[in-house]
Amino acid sequence: MSTNAKDFRNPLKRARGLGSSQSGVGHWWTQRVTAAGLIILGLWLVVLVLGLLHSDYATARAAVAKPWNAVLLIAFLITAFWHAVLGLQVVIEDYVHTRWKEIVLLVAIKFLAVLSMLAGTLAVLRIALGA
Repeated sequence: MSTNAKDFRNPLKRARGLGSSQSGVGHWWTQRVTAAGLIILGLWLVVLVLGLLHSDYATARAAVAKPWNAVLLIAFLITAFWHAVLGLQVVIEDYVHTRWKEIVLLVAIKFLAVLSMLAGTLAVLRIALGA
């Protein structure tokens, strides 16, 4: 960018050195990639669940224990929680205007998402490994 280019930032932001953090595009792309992954994995999950609709517990457990199903179910869990964190982060950053509340909420959401994802992954692994 040349030095003659006009700076369109607010004068107060320019004085404080505030502006784009250069990470918005990466966040946007990650949210779109996880959304595309959720579409594919969600369709697979719907097909799996519909196929098990009138099955008994042992059949459903055996279906989840199949290696590909277990891997795809764990991928679904990771993608879903990652996508949820990204979306909730945007909502919190846009609508929570008290800095300490924003930080507490962001940390709490990430903590709960990781905890939930680990619990779900553990459940799938216990079924898949027959524990």
